[in-house]
Amino acid sequence: MRYLVTGGAGFIGSAYVRRLLASSDHHVTVLDALTYAGSTDRLAPVADDPRLTFVHGDVAEAADVDAALSGHEVVVHFAAETHVDRSIIDPAPFVRTNEHGTAVLCEGAVRAGVERFVHVSTDEVYGPIERGAFDETAPLQPTSPYARSKARGDDIALAHHRDHGLPVIIARSTNQYGPWQFPEKLIPFFASRILGGLPAPVYGDGLQRRDWLHVDDNCAWLDVLLDRGAPGEIYNIAGHNERTNLEIAALIIQAIGADDARLERVEDRPLHDRRYAVATDKIEALGEVAPRDFERAMDETVRWYADHRDWWEPLLPQVRNR
Repeated sequence: MRYLVTGGAGFIGSAYVRRLLASSDHHVTVLDALTYAGSTDRLAPVADDPRLTFVHGDVAEAADVDAALSGHEVVVHFAAETHVDRSIIDPAPFVRTNEHGTAVLCEGAVRAGVERFVHVSTDEVYGPIERGAFDETAPLQPTSPYARSKARGDDIALAHHRDHGLPVIIARSTNQYGPWQFPEKLIPFFASRILGGLPAPVYGDGLQRRDWLHVDDNCAWLDVLLDRGAPGEIYNIAGHNERTNLEIAALIIQAIGADDARLERVEDRPLHDRRYAVATDKIEALGEVAPRDFERAMDETVRWYADHRDWWEPLLPQVRNR
């Protein structure tokens, strides 16, 4: 089979490409615009694999999409703008990539006769929940420009299933962590600050709660969906590792061994959701992925950042947090 992976030089997309090439005989084409968050360094471990083709292109440009899609049976769509703070500062790129780009890609996939199409979304489309967890039938109440653009992208993808028979499956995943994540995201951001001897800024009281899912576990679940998921359906994916931001900071400090590390309380961002949580009964009925132990995987992740300062330090000037 030939797979087109959009955003395949990003954090999650590259993890999926590395997994796919290591565990199958499939051919993989990566379509990536190489924005600030994209890096071919993430593909270095598989760069010499003859089954990998890299295409520098934009999902929002029909010519790029049509050229990359030709001859491919499967699409896994990771390409997205994802950082909430950036979406508050400048929402336009989120509309262009997450909404318009998804529409362009879906239209191209219909023309190409794609057989399977996984659209990678986020639990943030449901909005916050005080207690319990949202299942896939819950109404969408996104609060940030990022989440709203992803919700509209989901609607666009599902509309192409209804109207044109595109075999779309929606995967809504919780917060992810692991190696190679751009250093403005919470875990590498805290790690880079503490490793640099700087205070780690914590929004508000630091008691916002998120569920944390290792990127490789998420990729394993995506394979389950490609194998057994039903077109036109939505599936939640979670790590069931709910932690506050303060608890995440404590784990990072512990992994680094920085007893004198400081947390700096800063003004909370607007409409900062307190808690996200999703139910995963639906996807778990399809199969099983053995989850990583969270504390151990977090320790390994932070140690990776400690050992790869040469990768993330040059990226720090591009970090944009409020």
